[in-house]
Amino acid sequence: MAEVLVTGGAGFIGSHLVDALLADGRTVVVLDDFSTGHAENLPDHPGLRVVRGDVRDAALLAELAEAHAFEEVHHLAAIASVARSIEDPVATLSVNTEGSVRLATWAARSLPGLKRFVFASSAATYGSEVRVPTRESDPGRPDAPYGLEKATVERYLELLARTEGLPAVCARFFNVYGPRQDPSSPYSGVLSIVTRALHDGRPFTVHGDGGQTRDFVYVADVVAALTTLARQPDAVGGTFNVGTGREASLLEVVDLLESVAGRELERTHGPPRAGDIRRSVADVTALRGLGWRPERSLRDGLTALWAATC
Repeated sequence: MAEVLVTGGAGFIGSHLVDALLADGRTVVVLDDFSTGHAENLPDHPGLRVVRGDVRDAALLAELAEAHAFEEVHHLAAIASVARSIEDPVATLSVNTEGSVRLATWAARSLPGLKRFVFASSAATYGSEVRVPTRESDPGRPDAPYGLEKATVERYLELLARTEGLPAVCARFFNVYGPRQDPSSPYSGVLSIVTRALHDGRPFTVHGDGGQTRDFVYVADVVAALTTLARQPDAVGGTFNVGTGREASLLEVVDLLESVAGRELERTHGPPRAGDIRRSVADVTALRGLGWRPERSLRDGLTALWAATC
């Protein structure tokens, strides 16, 4: 039975990926330090093993290589916060870059049967000075350390692919949303925060004028993208945007969520957040070329998110 390692597998996106892999009959090992992930996100399943630990722990990685023959690694563990990277760039660099490079080097040198190493990168690698929709080939200039950290890992993976044959592929996530995204976390996406505020009857602070746009992609579509990238031979060595190709402003999304929920949200306005990008939308032509399509409309995704919140 093919074994798959998912780092950050107890988190929002990782746990949905674990569910899909188990449903497909895969044997899964989750490596998570539970700094933001939650045990309750993971099922009680005979095909799942959960290991509490840090991707920077070389001894732990060596033990995993001894005990398992991984054919697939999905690396989602990260401090996924632009704001945190600005406040404490040394800490986020250690996890997001050092941890990723350590894991990728370990995979290249210790997993002889490895068929795919999928890295969860970010649209933050582009920064704000790019055209929209943004293509993978467009030059990036990150506006915050988080994007630079992810971009640096992408370059390391290119090097490891050339020098050590690492079968790597990079998935640049745009704005992922869906059930299990913790609204109480400082790293949470805006849609989970808006949804929880609407559910609890609390005001929501709009940073800036609310006209900033994002490409909101439902978590199930992201999972389908990851499994596609792990199994399509043509994906190896590539970098792929994971979005929908459609942009929506924050105020448009709030209006739509109010329509879905049948209630109004009290709104306040605050200053723009540091490092916030005005417009962001993916060109997903490359990923579509592998046979992937986003299945959920924004209304359908928000309906699912609202139902899970209630």
